[in-house]
Amino acid sequence: MPIYMDRHNIPEEVSAEHVARMHQEDVKIEHLYGCKGITYWCDEKRNTAFCLIHAPNKKALEDMHAHAHGDLPHEIIEVDPAIVESFLGRIEDPKNTKNTPINIIDESAFRTLMAIKIEKGVSKNTDREELSKEIKRIYQSLGDIITKHKGRPVKQKDDSILASFDSVTNAIVCTRESQSVLDSGSNAFNLKIKIGLSAGDPVNTKSSLFEDTVKMSKYLSEISHGHITVTSEVKELFESENFNTTIDKSIGVIDPNTEKFLKALMDYFEKEWNNPELNVEKLSAGLGLSKSQTNRKLRSLTDKSPNQFIQEVRLQNSLASIKSNTKTVSEIAYESGFASPTYFSRAFKKRFGISPKKFAIDYTEVFR
Repeated sequence: MPIYMDRHNIPEEVSAEHVARMHQEDVKIEHLYGCKGITYWCDEKRNTAFCLIHAPNKKALEDMHAHAHGDLPHEIIEVDPAIVESFLGRIEDPKNTKNTPINIIDESAFRTLMAIKIEKGVSKNTDREELSKEIKRIYQSLGDIITKHKGRPVKQKDDSILASFDSVTNAIVCTRESQSVLDSGSNAFNLKIKIGLSAGDPVNTKSSLFEDTVKMSKYLSEISHGHITVTSEVKELFESENFNTTIDKSIGVIDPNTEKFLKALMDYFEKEWNNPELNVEKLSAGLGLSKSQTNRKLRSLTDKSPNQFIQEVRLQNSLASIKSNTKTVSEIAYESGFASPTYFSRAFKKRFGISPKKFAIDYTEVFR
């Protein structure tokens, strides 16, 4: 049976105890709709509650809530319980430590997400075995640091690292320490760790868990030329948790307007990055900006011109195709939006210090 998570926007006057009693009403009649409640999260501060429920379909879940107490969910998405646990830390009710007649759960589902991207620049050192050892050391060290600061790794389909934190302070401290794993061995291969932090709730208007927050943290890690970049919300949360303490000046903070631009930019590139006709004019039109505005905003955010950014996105995306080792260099070149395999190979070698053909032979197993 599918498992769903729903979101309830609760009025300010509704307390965690009220939500607990509503949950009990669900439990009483859930069998009538083929449903089975698993657990829930309630956040009095943000006026939200999230329920995790076995249900035949979304309508059965809505009908159950309507019958039990009349509070219909604002959003419902289907979820994988293993992914829920990696983000939120549990998929069962916490212990009733206060020994109250009902288990009152006042526990937020709001999380700070950290995305880490390991990037290799041009390097004279081409020792594949040593590079592989260094990459594995970095991944292991980062995993240990995340665990040390009470973060939970979230499984990804690509070779990036994503971690979930209950505390924004722990996430910020973790980012600082994560930069320290780079040493002389890392420098020999010109390796960089780029980190993005964003925060949010598990269910909003999108179809997957923490979708907007995951995307923003990854976007920030991709464009971060200061190594660590966070949203203004993360900065404000950190400073509210740490009275009279400001966030470290080495950490880049993007304001809400820049965050909005970044989201529009990356959403556009998700659809158009491999369009061979993509250029500054089309990009600007897609963003609803003039060419000069696009150039100014992109340079401020990424230190790259629009044409440089288009090429960078294409080259980064081509890496995944090369690592899959199922296509020829020519196929990858055209599928990545390049005019010719020759131009692609030249641009690839200039960016990564190795030809795509040699990368496919020597490096496909290095980055996990």
